[in-house]
Amino acid sequence: MHGTISKPPGAATNIATSRVVLLLLVVMTGIAPISLYMLVPALPVLATNFGSDISIAQMTVSLYMVGIALSQLIMGPLSDRFGRRPVLLAGLALMVAASVACIFAQNLPQLIAARFFQALGGATGMVVSRAIIRDIYARDRVASMISLVVAALMIGQMVSPLTGGLIETAFGWRAIFYAITIGAITVAVGIAVALPETRRDRAAGSGFRGDVGILIRNRAFVGYVMCQVLASQIIFTFAGGGPYIVVTQMGRTSAEYGAWFATSGFAYLVGNLLCVRFAPRHSLEKLIWFGLALQLGGSLANLLFSFTGWNEAPAWLFGTQMIVMAGNAFVMANSAAGAISIRPEAAGTASGAMGFLQQGIGALMSQFGAYLGGHSTTTLPLTSAVLAISLLCAGMMIFVVPRREVVVSEALIEQAEEEESGMM
Repeated sequence: MHGTISKPPGAATNIATSRVVLLLLVVMTGIAPISLYMLVPALPVLATNFGSDISIAQMTVSLYMVGIALSQLIMGPLSDRFGRRPVLLAGLALMVAASVACIFAQNLPQLIAARFFQALGGATGMVVSRAIIRDIYARDRVASMISLVVAALMIGQMVSPLTGGLIETAFGWRAIFYAITIGAITVAVGIAVALPETRRDRAAGSGFRGDVGILIRNRAFVGYVMCQVLASQIIFTFAGGGPYIVVTQMGRTSAEYGAWFATSGFAYLVGNLLCVRFAPRHSLEKLIWFGLALQLGGSLANLLFSFTGWNEAPAWLFGTQMIVMAGNAFVMANSAAGAISIRPEAAGTASGAMGFLQQGIGALMSQFGAYLGGHSTTTLPLTSAVLAISLLCAGMMIFVVPRREVVVSEALIEQAEEEESGMM
């Protein structure tokens, strides 16, 4: 049947309950972002060793993010066409080759170029992992599994800068890339040995152009994607402006900012863990609305505190932002689940489009947040921007995503896909 997993029914259940597969989903999702953050503590050392400005060394991070965005757009559709396993293994092979090139880079341009290809290959796991989750889990479990993977990933991201700093201090910056290379090889071996192919059967004549055409004409898909992307921009905007507000406006140290910012990550982690608990018992639409309520409530409170001047102290600013981030976790996980469930056999394409928009717009919003934080004397511009984004996010659910009066089951999804394919 169109839309079923291309293996016996029992096989899908075995894959979904496998702890090894769940672990692989976590590590393949985390290999690219963890590799990004591991190098950050070594940026001043890179600038000094290569006799270059810190802004040039920063390009090893900024172009890495560009590579992540492009990878989302390229690797998702490829995984729909050629399968999850071969695309994952090819992406990790590219990451290994680029990591070796980083080890032997003789100047910053070489390192920057190698980092771009490292991200292009490594981010394959980010986009394909969401597609695999949709392949092997029922729609009502997708959000909870995405949240579980993200929660585990958040722990890795929290410790990766510390790990990178310790490695650089003990062995030098090139040792960071030795560690990344070993990690990428380990993940690739795990996928080759333990991860079966999960891609769904495709209808005759379906392909990238057909998938894209159907998805962009689907109001629910557009609404869920934009809701997820806008929710992610709250993170990028606040992260861009936060350092300037805390260090420049409030006169605190960068170390203190790092400690306060960690509270936002902790709240996001808690939100994901709560989503794992509640998702099996509630529809994703209800969980999105719950998250939106937290986002709007927290961002509105922060704006009011900006008028009163209370959040000129970091405890008020980040305490309220924690409410926003807990809600943000609900919105992002469940809207992502909704988007990739619209056309399950094109989950890679849907995931890739969502990831590309998230990262691409995020790079701009991070700069926008930095401008708001660095060119003002209060928190008001930044908190106004966060509230505006929260309102736009809610607007996607109100005005774009169709209202559902029935519970959408797997059977109804498959029936709709069959009717849709029969019209093409």
